[in-house]
Amino acid sequence: MPRPSLVLIPGTLNDADLWRDQIAPLSLVADVTVADITQGENLEALARQVLAEHSGDFILTGFSLGGIVAQGICRLAPARVLGLGLLDTTMLPDTPEAEARRLAMVKSVQNGSRFIGMGDRLLASYLAPQNISKGDIATRIQAMTARLGAEVFIRQSLLERPDTRRLLASLTCPVLILCGEEDRITPMALHEQMAALIPRARFLRVKEAGHMTPMEQPEVVTSALVALVAEVTRQDKA
Repeated sequence: MPRPSLVLIPGTLNDADLWRDQIAPLSLVADVTVADITQGENLEALARQVLAEHSGDFILTGFSLGGIVAQGICRLAPARVLGLGLLDTTMLPDTPEAEARRLAMVKSVQNGSRFIGMGDRLLASYLAPQNISKGDIATRIQAMTARLGAEVFIRQSLLERPDTRRLLASLTCPVLILCGEEDRITPMALHEQMAALIPRARFLRVKEAGHMTPMEQPEVVTSALVALVAEVTRQDKA
């Protein structure tokens, strides 16, 4: 049997560095690529772009905004998705308050506020407290978000956040739902609800992690994704 393809989709203002600690070990069990979601003007365009850039069937894993894009791919081409990983993401539209905060930040940048990526105050809401000074996590996040820049921030922040509950309930492939126990951006209770909707879901809570699980607890995330690849591989052999 040929090696499965695994497509990793990063989140808002994230690139391949988000998955730095996963790429090498996952490449031992799958052909790994990282999708670019910095250019599309809407979710469907991004989903179609990822589909066009990756031939055949694949295992799909999305983090945060990448999880929303991954669900869009499942809507367009469910038969091509052999397995799905949804990490620290959502199935619900923003609340009016969250949407207002997001659009206010966009307006501030559009009006000329200096864009520096994720600053210390915002970073503190994305990481578990014990991870803010752990290794180079904060430095990597700040560098990555600044590198991608204001245009990408505006474009990604204006993307729609649809209600995907009916879609999730219709999935038939193996699905990993993973969330940091201290995620304040997309809380764990939401992921428990997501897992309850999906027939073949496995739910994993990650201790000592906030929203940025691939960077805060890389080994746990890697092991979970290796297990997802193994489950899909066993299924194909059956």
